[in-house]
Amino acid sequence: MLNIILTADASGAAHAGNRGLVVVVVDVIDFSTSMEAAIDAGAAAIYGAAADSARPPVKTDPYQMGYLAGTEARRLGKAVVVLAEPRVGEEEKRRQGILKCLGGVQSSGARVSCIIPNIGAETPRLADITGMVVLGATGTGGVAFDAAVCAGSPAVVTGTVARTMAKNGFSSARAAAGRAVSEARRLGRDIAVVAASGNSLEDILAAEYIYKTLMEMVR
Repeated sequence: MLNIILTADASGAAHAGNRGLVVVVVDVIDFSTSMEAAIDAGAAAIYGAAADSARPPVKTDPYQMGYLAGTEARRLGKAVVVLAEPRVGEEEKRRQGILKCLGGVQSSGARVSCIIPNIGAETPRLADITGMVVLGATGTGGVAFDAAVCAGSPAVVTGTVARTMAKNGFSSARAAAGRAVSEARRLGRDIAVVAASGNSLEDILAAEYIYKTLMEMVR
């Protein structure tokens, strides 16, 4: 039987990664909802990276995350679609806030097709994501994803309870739990569900729901 823990913040993600757990990052508004929408739209792979301004109390490496996303894109013969903040304004403003991860993508030799806002469920309306690698460079969910990878997690997935254009909240949660269980069984590891911000009630409640969904799946 798989063991499952519930934790929060980048520090919780790093602790889980250090223990070699499969990590589920839950950032409902909007990182993990954007990623769920990207998966619905046919994204080939998803990654997270810390925004340049992030200062978590644990190690992150957005350059490396960009490089990993770019390497996967090159392997697939595809480009990288980057999600960033702010949600409104010109692309150049988003670009200036994520230069580290963009440098990593560039060093991999991959192409960035566009840099679009991290807006959640309607993300696929902004760009063609089918077959692309999606990199979310954000100040909360991206940080937690980045921290988990840097600490050694063998697999990081995302989860939400928000609706997307293809799912209601219940099916979004079940899909996330299913991805986590699949990775955990493939790798022979346990699972940590991480509310990306311990100060965000929606993240905490959503993480608790996904945790309960996981418990139902594995028992």
